[in-house]
Amino acid sequence: MTVLVCSLKTDSPQSIPAGGGYQIVRFPYAADAESYDPHGMHEQQDPHGYKVRDWRRDDRSGLIWPTIGGWATLTTLIYWEAGDYDELRDRYVRDPLNLSTGADSTATEHRPPSPGQQYFHKTHEMFVHPGTPVALLAGHTATKACRITLAEFKLAIVPEETNG
Repeated sequence: MTVLVCSLKTDSPQSIPAGGGYQIVRFPYAADAESYDPHGMHEQQDPHGYKVRDWRRDDRSGLIWPTIGGWATLTTLIYWEAGDYDELRDRYVRDPLNLSTGADSTATEHRPPSPGQQYFHKTHEMFVHPGTPVALLAGHTATKACRITLAEFKLAIVPEETNG
């Protein structure tokens, strides 16, 4: 059985607005970053034909579009710069831009900052389906925007078995 993998990484700092709301974490495409996507799940042109022009400004650059249905493991690493936040937040969301089935969040975590640097890792498992993108969203409660300085988002899918 083949496991399909999409592994995204960026060390290009991105600003997350103040106020506690969630922002899609954006990722560059293969030519601009360390990534692994042999199954075409993070393409500059999405399955709807929309082409991202600037990954830093377009939320669609944070979407992974599963090419098959199956049981998936999502893994994330986030490094935050220092800030005056009381809480750091992250979650996975199916279809966060309401492009197919409607937004559905899971694995939401709100955590107080730790002493020193803010480095967080999480893993979650869920079913994924073609046509329904998934994304990593992050937020914080600081009084001003804070930056994520490193982010990784990985999806590994074990295909649904077919009878035939």
